[in-house]
Formats: sequence, C-alpha cells, structure tokens
Amino acid sequence: MKKIALEFINLIENSGYKAYIVGGFVRDFLMKKESYDIDITTNATPKEIQKIFSSVTVKRPINDEDNYGSVRVVYKNIIFEVTTFRKELEYLDNRHPSRIFYVDDLETDLKRRDFTINAICMDKNSNIIDPLQGKLDIQNKIIRTIAPSEASFKDDALRILRAIRFMVTLNFKFHPDVIIAIKKTKQYLKNISYERKKIELDKIFASPYAKRGIEIIKELELEEALDLKNLDRIQDYTDLIGIWAMINSDSYRFTRHEKELIKKVNIVYEMDNLDPKVLYKYGLYVNILAGINKGINKKRIIKAYSNLPIKSKNDIKVTAKEICLLLNKQPSYFLQDIYRQLEDLILTGKLENENDILLTYIQKNFKEIYI
Repeated sequence: MKKIALEFINLIENSGYKAYIVGGFVRDFLMKKESYDIDITTNATPKEIQKIFSSVTVKRPINDEDNYGSVRVVYKNIIFEVTTFRKELEYLDNRHPSRIFYVDDLETDLKRRDFTINAICMDKNSNIIDPLQGKLDIQNKIIRTIAPSEASFKDDALRILRAIRFMVTLNFKFHPDVIIAIKKTKQYLKNISYERKKIELDKIFASPYAKRGIEIIKELELEEALDLKNLDRIQDYTDLIGIWAMINSDSYRFTRHEKELIKKVNIVYEMDNLDPKVLYKYGLYVNILAGINKGINKKRIIKAYSNLPIKSKNDIKVTAKEICLLLNKQPSYFLQDIYRQLEDLILTGKLENENDILLTYIQKNFKEIYI
C-alpha cells in the first residue's frame, strides 16, 4: 500500500507539483498499524490532477469550490482522496467554510486541519514532515486540536465526534482543552446532518471499544445534542445493529433491512427470549441482540434455539402435496391454517414432528372441516 502511495505522489511531483501523503495513513504508519485510508495533499488543483491521471478512473469530477478542492482518484485499485493546499475562511454553519482559496504552502494547509495526529505528512522519499508535532502527541497518546479547541469545534462540530472516535479507537486521551471545549460547544452538534453524525457514530459503535465510546458520550453529556436516547439500555457492545436497536432513534436513517432488524429487536425485547415460539418466529440473531441487552446469557439463548424441534416451516415433516392428497383438496389458504397449528403444537412439544404422526393428526382434526 505504501509503495503504491509513494508511486502515486511521485507521478504528481514528476508533473511539476508538490504532493504528500497526509493524515490517517501516516498516523497509522507511525503506529505500525494497517491503514487503507490514503489522503494526498498537493498544490495541484483538482483540474490539474484530472489531467495527470486522465488514463485512470477519476471519481467526482468537481466544481472546485463546491467540493472544497478535492478529487477522488482510483489508481491501481486504491482510492486516493486528493486535496489541494488551501486556506479556509469563516465557517458559517458549524461544518463548512464560507469559502476556500488555494495556497502554495504545505504548513498553511496543515493548520486548517482538525488534530495534530492527522496533520503529519510523508514525502515521496518516505520522509516524515511534522511541523505541528503530531508525532509527539502520538507518542504521548494525546488528542489535541490544531487551532484552539473551542474555535476548532465551533467551526466544525463534527470534530467533536471525530475526537471521540480517535480517542476510543486509538486508546488515546483528550488534552484538557479538548474536554473543556467539547462541553462548551456541544450544542453545535445539532447543526450537523444526521447522516454525517451517523457515519462517525457507526465507527464508534462498531469498534472493539464501543462501550468506552458510549461512556464518553454520556460523560460529556452529548445525548441531547446527538438525539441519542436509551443509552442506559445498552448492555451489549459487540453488535452495531444491537446498539442502534437499544437506542431506537427515529432521527437517524437506516437501510430497509436495518430498520426491520431494529424493529424486531425492540418487539422481542418485551418478550421471553428463551420461549420456543419467540425464538422460532424471530430467529436466533434478533433474540440474542434483545436478550443479552436484558442480561440473558448468550449461550442460554443459543442452546434454547438449538433445541427447537423445528426452525422453519420447511422443517415440518409433511408436505403440502401430502396434505392436499389426504384431504382431497387443491392447494389453497387452508394450508396456512394447518401449518400454523402444526408449528404451534410441535414447538410446544404437544405433537411429535414425524410424518405418520402429523398425517394422522391432520386426518383426525381437519378431514371433516375441509370436506
């Protein structure tokens, strides 16, 4: 990955421009961690980058100002986010600068970024460029803003969630100024779109340190600004959907599949997750998510599910064709009624799931009804 990234910036430099790897990839490289997040900063404009890489895929052909000087290039199956050196004017909506203009100075560009640990660069010869002492903050495991923290979070309130994400996933701690500033500026999170907030929250909730991330959100009293309710319901921190199901917020957007899962988890949360009928109807995954958030041991739920005599209608040992022949009827709605009753009786242990036993039961109980 690093070899291709250096090759990429050399192509830019060979065209007469400056280019550096910046941000997460360099931070992770210094921490000896795998990284697939490759950002490039350069004095080449987006239009000039598109000319350099005219033979490869350039995504998001852009109007420079609308997209803040960024273009995405796919080179050797790796996505590079390439941003032109820039300076940003006053922020108007706690997220976006009112205007940007290009500069020809790397350090000016670095000073507009969020945290010192994300403002370290690597040049084409693998040399580390660190004018803002981000490497020292990595060594000390500190999250520190580049600009004064309160101003930084007021300019872009999403940085509050990014600070929490980095703090949690890297196992770092906040600089004292960061904590004070978050408490003073948290109300600006209300101005950030739920889509952007969810992206950051998903990364926090999906991390191995989700519990710590949620504890920090509560300690900093960010629930109202983020519209996160029911955080105290969360007992299991190992599943992203399980966490969102406990929060059960109408403000954040989910896929249709995610919505269905969240709805089901909340339904079975009010039920007995060891009950055979509940396990059968809603499945193992949904019952695990609900059950362990109520303190039910996961192994108990798995064992109860494993002991089910049937796990779907297809497991019932009598076919629709056999039922129709037995009752001398064409397939119709009555099959649903019969299977529904068979499911109930088998799950409650009142009827053994054997073909001859089931056929005898059907003949005895349904023969006259469906003549």
